[in-house]
Amino acid sequence: MFRGFGKLKIKENNTIGKTNYKWIVFIVALTFFISVLLTLVSDSAMPKVHIGAALFILALIVFAGILFDMVGLAVATATETPFHSMAARKVKGARHAIQLIRHAEKVSILCNDVVGDISGIISGSTTAAIVIRFAIAYGYESVLVSLILTGLVAAFTIGGKAAGKSMALKNANRITYTVALLFYYFDKIRKRGRA
Repeated sequence: MFRGFGKLKIKENNTIGKTNYKWIVFIVALTFFISVLLTLVSDSAMPKVHIGAALFILALIVFAGILFDMVGLAVATATETPFHSMAARKVKGARHAIQLIRHAEKVSILCNDVVGDISGIISGSTTAAIVIRFAIAYGYESVLVSLILTGLVAAFTIGGKAAGKSMALKNANRITYTVALLFYYFDKIRKRGRA
């Protein structure tokens, strides 16, 4: 099946550099603390809020996962060249866009893996909490509610991520620039607060 595979010469992308183990440890710790915090907030809030509000929170969690997945892919596939000419003309956010693209690996890990995966896990636990609420409040069969709600969440998550990936690949530079503008204005506000 793989006969002759060893003869192929495949050039590796060596522009990334060495593995940064401090960054990996930081990401593992960050993921742990964010997931614990969000699970704690989600699990403590779910029994107290109305079912409609709980469904809205679930939709926000799913949307956050889709949005961050799209941003992570857009930054990873964006091209740096157009932003250099923008930076030369001193266009707002151009330098931030260059920094995002130069740190695409870290941006992608934060957006796709940390936020994206955590939102998937939290949406699962939130779905379970909503199913229990439905079963208690309305006496519905919990298995039926669980099947329907889990199916809907999975369908919207996967469908949304598929649409988001398509948008990210087609509009990588535009999405990256939008995120860069947010960082630009955030930096301006932060600098103004220090003055």
